[in-house]
Amino acid sequence: MAFKILYISYDGITDPLGQSQILPYLAGLAKEGYEFTILSFEKEDRFRKLKDTITKITSNAGIRWVPLKFTSRPPVLSKLYDRMKMRQTALRLYRQNRYDMTHCRGYISAEIGLYLKRKKGVKFFFDMRGFWADEKKDGNAWNQNNLLFRQIYKHYKKKEAQFIKEADYIISLTEAGKKEIMKWPSYNADIPLSVIPCCADMDVFSLASVPDKLKGRRLLGLAENDLVISYLGSLGSWYMLDEMLALFAVIKQKYPSAQFLFVSHSPASMILAKLSKYQIDEKDVMIREAMRHEVPLFIKASDINISFIKPVYSKLSSSPTKLGEVLAMGIPIVVNSGVGDVKSIVEKSSGGIVIDEFTGESYTMVANAIPRLLQTDPATVRRNIEHIFSLREGIKLYREAYIKVLGTDKPTNNPDEQQKDIVPRTLSI
Repeated sequence: MAFKILYISYDGITDPLGQSQILPYLAGLAKEGYEFTILSFEKEDRFRKLKDTITKITSNAGIRWVPLKFTSRPPVLSKLYDRMKMRQTALRLYRQNRYDMTHCRGYISAEIGLYLKRKKGVKFFFDMRGFWADEKKDGNAWNQNNLLFRQIYKHYKKKEAQFIKEADYIISLTEAGKKEIMKWPSYNADIPLSVIPCCADMDVFSLASVPDKLKGRRLLGLAENDLVISYLGSLGSWYMLDEMLALFAVIKQKYPSAQFLFVSHSPASMILAKLSKYQIDEKDVMIREAMRHEVPLFIKASDINISFIKPVYSKLSSSPTKLGEVLAMGIPIVVNSGVGDVKSIVEKSSGGIVIDEFTGESYTMVANAIPRLLQTDPATVRRNIEHIFSLREGIKLYREAYIKVLGTDKPTNNPDEQQKDIVPRTLSI
């Protein structure tokens, strides 16, 4: 008889992160015999576009998907409304299925997991995904000059301590985050705490080759011999667009035909509005949105990838998804220190350059190192990070964690339950 797990996520399965950091893991774990129900919150436009695709994937994997509508207005009240929906739906699903464990992605979900543990005795697996309350504070989403946001921050720091203290298992994305958690008064050394970073599907993000690069450049209309710098992912909050543009401006002085390729769903205006500040011409910048399957092709068109993230306290716990994906393709990367385990991973993998300061001197150092970066052996970089970022390794680590919480065999005295078939289905959003 399979263990029944309610996977709760306030992130949508139709979101890019849901497609890369939720579904592949659960599909792999379902093959190991775990029976999943996913409770997620979906943005209406993405749900409309991708509902059929995600339904097919979950059904084929034997996973039941229960999508609810994500609401964003009015601020604060919409979050309370969503939390109420999450709790009501989770309770109804529990009454129907009597789950053995909740796997809670993030703090909002963990509130429900802790409730079900206290009231129903359901095992509580806290997949914390970073220091969320501090991320909101550091990204100024919860401006601490505002009394309401100060209270919300204090509320979730108190909740965070409860999650850490009462979870049956805790997942940190980084070793740096784990070390920090172990210093907290709420940490109980008897509760298992392990590290699973944001992994990459090594089959999707395959090794880059010269034909791949040329194919991507032809598709994007980029010249075959120009130096192409790329950036992957969203912008805003703690993603340091100004500093990346400042670096590109220095590179441009040394490589006049260099192009900056942004593969991002963020508004193009966010980038274009800043170009004149760094004396960058619009013709030297290309901005493209991409579906998940298009991302590898576009990024393989580049020679070097850059990613600067504010090195604030909350980023100790950050494992940028893009890092594993770019290094899996063997493309050298330029990053900054102070973000999770990024520095140690990039240096140990020989996968690029890490800067400690955002200064003209640092940017000149990067520009001067470009010939060396272009000599990077993609196969070596990929081989050096596979044991860290491989999706197969991530699935294996989750399975080991599940076994510590649930064991390997689930006893039952109900023969009817042993014969029950899994009927994957979705509910209307």
